[in-house]
Amino acid sequence: MTTASEVLGLALSRPPTLGSGRLICIDGPAGSGKTTLAASLAQPTVHMDDVYEGWTGLEAAQVTVQRQVIDPLRRGEPGGFRRYDWDRSEYAEWVDVPVTDVLVIEGCGSGALAYADAITVLVWVEASEEERTERGLRRDGEHLRDRWLEWQKTEAALFARERTKERSDLLLVS
Repeated sequence: MTTASEVLGLALSRPPTLGSGRLICIDGPAGSGKTTLAASLAQPTVHMDDVYEGWTGLEAAQVTVQRQVIDPLRRGEPGGFRRYDWDRSEYAEWVDVPVTDVLVIEGCGSGALAYADAITVLVWVEASEEERTERGLRRDGEHLRDRWLEWQKTEAALFARERTKERSDLLLVS
């Protein structure tokens, strides 16, 4: 089982990949435990859930992260993005992403091929489909079951196309 100290230790043992900083991406299917691992790292974190434009925003969020977070940080400049408010179905406040020694991006699609060269450590987190669906519906509500099932299809296609699990440095089964 991969622990936060192993993830951080591996990142710090490698040369910087994001300007002068290091980038840890924690990817995997929805409900697998990515946010829990990210919280245990105690580093500045971008949550992809804050970037997606709702249930259909998975791929567009990768572009936003690349252009507004990764590209500026590569140049040694702060990045940022507008947080998506799921309850209001619209973008809300601007979120600054500072230049930092270690940045964590967690969420489905965070380990995008488009900026793979900027990723210091890619962690894949997984759990059984049954467990993930149960966790998600417990968090978001049974009324969103159809949305969850559609999201799972979308993320599975993205992961297959980008070979995210195969490219990962570390695997965590929760």
